[in-house]
Amino acid sequence: MPPGCDRGAVEAARYTRPAVSADDLRTDDTTRYRCAGCGNLTRFDVLATRRTNRFLHFSLGGEPEVESEEVLEERIESVTCRWCGRSDAIEIVGRVEAE
Repeated sequence: MPPGCDRGAVEAARYTRPAVSADDLRTDDTTRYRCAGCGNLTRFDVLATRRTNRFLHFSLGGEPEVESEEVLEERIESVTCRWCGRSDAIEIVGRVEAE
């Protein structure tokens, strides 16, 4: 190892996976998030911006109900792991079907 290098930093860099860009953070019916830092598969904070067109129906009492909604544009800005707080280690992985 070269002089002045921190062994721990070198080891951490070896096992750190590249971060996924915000443009690539969209999941579908066949994929899900995984934190490469701690292994979390279930708890994430997803910050997204959406532009939608909704049809609202209000009851006589004034309670709104969304009857239809069309997503015109969606941008996922960040995904952060709820367990370890990392946003630089989020991956998209395939879903495994439960039997």
